[in-house]
Amino acid sequence: MLFSSLTFLFLYLPLVLAIYHLIPLRARNLFLLLANLVFYGAGEPVYLWIMVASIAIDYTHGWLIDRFRSRDRLARWFVAESVILNLGLLFFFKYWDFFAGYLGLPQFGLPLPLGISFFTFQTMSYSIDVYRGDAPVQRNVIAFGTYVTLFPQLIAGPIVRYQAVAHELAERRTSLIDLYEGVVRFTIGLCKKVLLANTIGVLWETLSAGPVTTGGAWLGALAFCLQLYFDFSGYSDMAIGLGLLLGFHFPENFNYPFLARSASEFWRRWHMTLGGWFRSYVYIPLGGNRKGTARTILNLLIVWSLTGFWHGADWNFLIWGLGFGVLIALERVWLGGVLDRAPRWVGHVYMIFILLVGMSVFALPDGWAHWLAVMFGKGPAWSAATGYYLASYLPALAVLCVGATPLPAWCYRRLPPRVRRGVTPVLVVLGLLVCTAYLVDASYNPFLYFRF
Repeated sequence: MLFSSLTFLFLYLPLVLAIYHLIPLRARNLFLLLANLVFYGAGEPVYLWIMVASIAIDYTHGWLIDRFRSRDRLARWFVAESVILNLGLLFFFKYWDFFAGYLGLPQFGLPLPLGISFFTFQTMSYSIDVYRGDAPVQRNVIAFGTYVTLFPQLIAGPIVRYQAVAHELAERRTSLIDLYEGVVRFTIGLCKKVLLANTIGVLWETLSAGPVTTGGAWLGALAFCLQLYFDFSGYSDMAIGLGLLLGFHFPENFNYPFLARSASEFWRRWHMTLGGWFRSYVYIPLGGNRKGTARTILNLLIVWSLTGFWHGADWNFLIWGLGFGVLIALERVWLGGVLDRAPRWVGHVYMIFILLVGMSVFALPDGWAHWLAVMFGKGPAWSAATGYYLASYLPALAVLCVGATPLPAWCYRRLPPRVRRGVTPVLVVLGLLVCTAYLVDASYNPFLYFRF
């Protein structure tokens, strides 16, 4: 069930919010757990057992880790067992067919369970954090199940570590300010996804479907980058807004990544919860940057290989991840200093260039090599069709490029408080009406991160 679907907006969400805020506080976790399972089951009813299995595995192992904390070897065994079971589920459904095809083993052709990459990472972090003493053990299975299945961020994040919401699972209140800010944040995300990402996504779908010129390849790469950003950051905004409506405060996931001047900075601003997860549970345990330059580079390449492969079982994702790992390693040992000394615009141009090239690899599992060849001069440079698409989408591209900067938020904050209080509800209602009109009429409404 997409957040940007009419069923979610006008049936599921109003019904859930109405019941949730009318029932007693002590019953809210149970109701929310059931509502979460309905949300997931609407898209993947056959895989509800995976969700139940994840809850059982990590609730049990969290309890065992806490119970045998004084016997460290046994506690570490339970942590390892939890990680193995979670990764085993993820590997079987997401990666088995990929490796089986090369090894001559049977392939099952099973559809990928929605959100499995996200919720397995969350549940693994719980067991590890309980062992480290960074999070309290959850003894209430209903509360733990609510955390695992929390529908606002179940399918595509942000990845919420248990320690971030442990207190709110036990006791939460939804203030009028939370409700107001939640509605505003959700509407902003909905507009980003429906009005901006979907609009420019049509250009990417058109250009990537047929013969393309060099100019068209660069235009298509820009369209995909903007679509991916507004699609995913819009979803994250909606998730954070929905969390506020339910009394939860989720971490931010994006911080104007297109302002970055290096690959390292870009990934500190893009999908920040995933980067934080790999930093906490892979990079730092491997030694981080504490064991010399050579080991730091190796650790970066391991992390970025895993990051790439996390997105999908295909070679283009591994190449994409390794490519960014190599760039970040170069920035760590040499290139970063060059960029720091250069004028700011140099870093921005460098970042946009590698982003357009890198995301072309990310976007095209089968045709990325040909696409890159066209980008760098193979075939015709321009055509009348390319000019037509550029002219047709130039206003939208301008709006999206400005929207990816802090300028709109800065202009909004410059308004007098009284004006903001008056204009915000009007903009929210207008945004909801326009998005609804679009969804009623449109047939193009994908969500890119569902496939990860």
